[in-house]
Amino acid sequence: MGNGVKEGVVGLRDDAEPVLPAHVSSKSDHRQVLSSLLSGALAGALAKTAVAPLDRTKIIFQVSSKRFSAKEAFRLLYFTYLHEGFWSLWRGNSATMVRVVPYAAIQFSAHEEYKRLLGSYYGFRGEALPPWPRLLAGALAGTTAASLTYPLDLVRARMAVTPKEMYSNIFHVFIRISREEGLKTLYHGFVPTVLGVIPYAGLSFFTYETLKSLHREYSGRPQPYPFERMIFGACAGLIGQSASYPLDVVRRRMQTAGVTGHQRASIVRTMSTILREEGVVRGLYKGLSMNWLKGPIAVGISFTTFDLMQILLRHLQS
Repeated sequence: MGNGVKEGVVGLRDDAEPVLPAHVSSKSDHRQVLSSLLSGALAGALAKTAVAPLDRTKIIFQVSSKRFSAKEAFRLLYFTYLHEGFWSLWRGNSATMVRVVPYAAIQFSAHEEYKRLLGSYYGFRGEALPPWPRLLAGALAGTTAASLTYPLDLVRARMAVTPKEMYSNIFHVFIRISREEGLKTLYHGFVPTVLGVIPYAGLSFFTYETLKSLHREYSGRPQPYPFERMIFGACAGLIGQSASYPLDVVRRRMQTAGVTGHQRASIVRTMSTILREEGVVRGLYKGLSMNWLKGPIAVGISFTTFDLMQILLRHLQS
């Protein structure tokens, strides 16, 4: 595959930052940012589209007081298909794409930049980060992406739980919310989102990078196969989503309070209402089993697509 320097550039050590000569460093940095943005955008789009019907079903249960079960979830999917058509299973996916493409692009690109900055700060430039900076890089990347794209997440949640007659398109959601509920509503639920993103993104990136590092150490191969990346990503998604799931339920309740009949309230009040009316398992962890199905698939696809796109783009550039 070439010498050691070229291997770093094309991604054979894709969890480490390649050390480049000074006269090409600035140009290379710009290329790395652009390739990370493009790779991240494609990764997010593919992953979310693949699990969109399951994601929509999960949101519907999260924002209602209905008891969740796998049987009820698949009954809802079938009922939606019969009465609204096959493509209705992807209702809200256009809003999801409007959010996910910039979110994933920013998150993956920010993660690469935070790895570079933290590696330089802790003296690991050109090497894989140690555990704590690795965890911090993921948490910072997720927080950055969530902060910049949050209103799109709220719009997507609204479209997922309302009938077609209520909101005709993404712009209609923005207009109605601004006119009827005020602009500040677009950031309602932002705090639990960030609180949930920190463990989710931190643990997801940390787990994936750690598994790749362990694989390289014990297998003797510099790169895992694509199916191994999928497995590593699935494990990362399972751990990250399980850790942050209660805050995800609270976030969805707060985002959709204006259209589901729930009273708009703070994080503490929303959580206490869920606990009082539905309990811990059936309330704060409602739909988690569906997340265990869709989450590993989505995160596995996302991480694998990003890595393979990075390798491809670096090959093309070289």
